[in-house]
Formats: sequence, structure tokens, C-alpha cells
Amino acid sequence: MNTKVLWDSSLIEKYSISGPRYTSYPTALQFEEDGFSEQRLVEVLEQGDATKPLSIYIHIPFCENICYYCACNKVITKDRSKTKRYIAALLAEAKRIAAHVKGREVQQMHWGGGTPTFLNNEEIAEVVNTLKEYFNFAEEGDYSIEIDPRRMDHKTLPELSRLGFNRISLGVQDFDEKVQKAVNRIQPESMTRNVLINARKYGFESINVDLIYGLPFQSEKSFSETVDKIIEMAPDRLSVFNYAHLPHRFKPQRRIDAKDLPSPSEKLAILEMTIQKLTKAGYVYIGMDHFALPHDELTHAQQNGDLHRNFQGYTTNADCDLLGLGVSSISQVSNCFIQNQRDLTTYYECVENDSYALWRGYESTAEDKLRHDVIMQLICLFNLKYKEIERTHGIDFRQHFASEIEELKTMEADGLLSMDDEGIEVTDTGRLLIRNICMTFDEYFKELKALQIYSKAI
Repeated sequence: MNTKVLWDSSLIEKYSISGPRYTSYPTALQFEEDGFSEQRLVEVLEQGDATKPLSIYIHIPFCENICYYCACNKVITKDRSKTKRYIAALLAEAKRIAAHVKGREVQQMHWGGGTPTFLNNEEIAEVVNTLKEYFNFAEEGDYSIEIDPRRMDHKTLPELSRLGFNRISLGVQDFDEKVQKAVNRIQPESMTRNVLINARKYGFESINVDLIYGLPFQSEKSFSETVDKIIEMAPDRLSVFNYAHLPHRFKPQRRIDAKDLPSPSEKLAILEMTIQKLTKAGYVYIGMDHFALPHDELTHAQQNGDLHRNFQGYTTNADCDLLGLGVSSISQVSNCFIQNQRDLTTYYECVENDSYALWRGYESTAEDKLRHDVIMQLICLFNLKYKEIERTHGIDFRQHFASEIEELKTMEADGLLSMDDEGIEVTDTGRLLIRNICMTFDEYFKELKALQIYSKAI
């Protein structure tokens, strides 16, 4: 499979609109508070395919300090005693959910936040060991955790390895001290370097590093130095996210002065430089801000046509139902999406009163499932075969999507894709604008795009 990416500044400017990241379709904006009952939740869990493996997401909301750029659901506190109640509620929820999926094998688990390593080593062990009592974990599963180098000790990595975690992800964002101060996240380069060295020492199979471009005081020169240092450290995977400044939606971002942000043209220059450096260093552009080394499973999965995408991002675990545990977490089971309460107090009230933490949900229609498959095939593989979609969904693709194909002709004329009687092929130029291509098939996008709720595609 071709993995090249071509940069075209004029086209990137032309298609510079905001849109979904498509970790799901429909996106969470379509979830309904009154449209999904606890009874339906139980039915969905119990009537699911018993042969289908599970993926578990654990949300730990606590952070000791606030990062001003952050848009995650989090609780800022220095009070470590708050973890006790949360762990009790999390495990009570896990026990209740596990009773409805007995025997199904867990092949993937991911811990996110917040800061999962806000929990101490003993607390992480308590949660993992109890989950293993409730669920049937595969011996050779894919078990990952987000770690904060500032919130761990010398025993954390060996303990995580002992517990079965084989992948770690850590936020870096930028090594420049001025940028770090501006976003209230001080993390010296040496600290990050030591974590990567020790992670390899303790046998972690894959290490992911997160960077963010578009932060205050960043320049092409300063971010270039960060990228060079990261390349030297050689993490297996890299996520390079675009900072979306939406202070009307995310209160912490109000502490960032918009005048300190790089201009749109500067941001594009930073991204172009980053892509050039990473691909020259041997990283493969997976898509949607993600890069991986050639040996990584994500690269192999994309080349073999087995790459998938869910709320955890790109994944090699194709056929898993996703169970989200903890405040605000999202489950995806069969054709249903189920989200837990976002407010921690309400989450506690639900779980501690022997109820489910259900906040809202959505049950996909046949049309939703069809469009989901189209969008996910494009976003993961950069191509689409009409016959595969027609076989699965019993439609005539060109007839069903006649208006979308007509709309894509403008993108075809701009060199983002090519179309023939068999399907759609995204070009090297179109890869960076894959979100724009996918928006064409998004039935809900047109009515939502004016609300300023999405990040820019680039």
C-alpha cells in the first residue's frame, strides 16, 4: 500500500473547515438523553454476539494540575484520597456490566483520562486484578495505558508491565519551555527520555507519544527542535494533534491569550515541517494526525486492510464490542452507542444506588450503519470498493449515493481523489484532507457545521 503524503498549501487553505474526527459515526452529538433506557442497555449487552470479543475502556478523570489546552472530561484535585470512592464506584459498575457479558473474551483494554497514573501503583493493581475476576481477559491481549511522566515513580513501569500492560502512551505536546509555561504543563525533556528508555527496558511492545501543534508561542523553528528530539527517542507511534482554540466550549482555554497563538499560516508551516521530518525519518502516515514506524501493528494493519477506528482511535482489533467504564465513558455494542454520566457526582449517585450510570445513547439505523462503513473504510484505508459495500448492505452504491458522488467531483477535479466504476481512491494529496472527503457522506454534518463545535480538519 502506498503511504506517501503530498502537501498542497492552496488546497489545504481551500478545504480549511471544521469537522468531526470520526472516532464514531454517527458522532456523539447525535446521542440522545431520552432515547435510550436502562432496559434497552441490558438487552443490548445480553443479546450481543457471544463470540464477539470485547474491548474495555477505563476512564480515570483526575488530574493534579490543569493543562490549559485540554478539552477532556477531568477533575482537577491534589487530594489523592478522592480515588478511593472512584475506584469503588468503577469496580461496582464493572461487576454489574460484566454480569451481562459472561464468558466473552477481552482482547483489548485502554486506560485514559484525566491521568490514569493519578492512581498510585497499588490502586492500579487493585483495579486490574478485580477486573480480571469479573472479565475473561485474553493472555495475549492489547493492553494500553496513558501515563504522565510527572505523576509516577520508579516502580510504576515495572508494575504496569507485571500487571499485563504492553503499550503505553504519554503526552509531551512540546519540549519548548516557554510553550510549556503558557499551557501550564512543565515536563522536562529528560523526564520524557527516561520514561521511553525504561519502557523499553521493561518490555513494552509499543510506545506512543502525543504532540500538539498550534499552541501559544510555538514557531516552526521551535517545534522543529521538539520533533528532532522525538525522532531521536524513536517512539513506535506518534499522534500530532491540531490545537482547537474553543474557549467558549472549554473553560481552561480561556487562560490562553489568542494573540499568543501561531497564525493559521504558521500552523500550516509547522504541520508541513512535522510531516516532512517524520516521513523522512521513516514514520508512516496512518491518517488523522497519526504516524507509526514500519514495524508497528498499525502500519501492518493498514497495509493488510485490517485497520479500524473507534473511540480509542486507530486500532487493529476489528470485531470488538467496546465497553466504557467510568465517568463519561462511551460503549459501542452491536449497533448501539451508550455514554455514562459526565458529571462525577451524578455518576456516583447512579452507581452507589445500584443503578446504571447511563446518561445518553443512540441506536444506529440501517442508513447510519451503511454510512459508518463507508466513512471508516475511507478513513482507515484511503480507498473504497463499491462492491464490498453493496454486498454488505444490499444497495446500488452509485444510485444510493448519487448526490455524494456528484459532490465528490469537485474534490476529484482538485486532485484529492479519483473515482471509477469500481470505487474511490484517495490520492497522496487527499490523505491530509480525508476528514473533508468523509464529511461528504455524513448525513448530519451540514446541519451542525455552523455551530462551531468541531476542530479544523487541518
